[in-house]
Amino acid sequence: MNTLVSAIGSGSLVGFTLGLLGGGGSILATPLLLYVVGVSQPHIAIGTGALAVSANAILNFVSHALKGHVRWRCGAVFAALGVVGALAGSSLGKAMDGSQLLLLFGLVMIVVGLLMLQPRKTLEVAPKPVDARMCLMTALVALATGAASGFFGIGGGFLIVPGLILATGMPMINAVGTSLLAVAAFGLATAINYALSGLVDWALAGEFILGGLIGGLLGTWTSTRLGAHKNTLNRILRQ
Repeated sequence: MNTLVSAIGSGSLVGFTLGLLGGGGSILATPLLLYVVGVSQPHIAIGTGALAVSANAILNFVSHALKGHVRWRCGAVFAALGVVGALAGSSLGKAMDGSQLLLLFGLVMIVVGLLMLQPRKTLEVAPKPVDARMCLMTALVALATGAASGFFGIGGGFLIVPGLILATGMPMINAVGTSLLAVAAFGLATAINYALSGLVDWALAGEFILGGLIGGLLGTWTSTRLGAHKNTLNRILRQ
């Protein structure tokens, strides 16, 4: 019972953050599975977390898509390119020792935390024309984000959202909705790669996904409400 409650509660936290910001919550999945739920093997935590994050992202993506927040063509291209990076990154992650992988993961979380503490000015980014430069920038961001997602078992949304804004100039609410397609694709590619090696706890993933559904609905509702106020989501993402 304790495991069930902790899994659903942890999934709710991840789902809420994904629905609200399109990212940030997925980086919490692995440490939550290890230190709150009690998964003993790092690779199983990463594989299970990737599957749960992918499912939660899909659920949140549907909600955003129904509200018209998704830029479909951009999202599809970004996801397709990023999957290549995710497969390569997850293969490398599986080959590493679990303790070394967790050490690198911890360092990444510290860097992300320090960057979020830095005060930043709100960027006013205008929509950019679809030209060779924009396509190249989008492709590079997609490949790099996908590789990081697969290697660490994270969704990468905290990188995808600002990457989409800088590359395309789309509004924040559209970047949030569109990023969830990429998060779902990256997580699914990583989960399949880990599942082929027997590194996914399917029952636990189901409990985590259930929690993510609950939190995701609340997060998407909150994101839609805040999206009506100029720069509110931008300020939250930068906190």
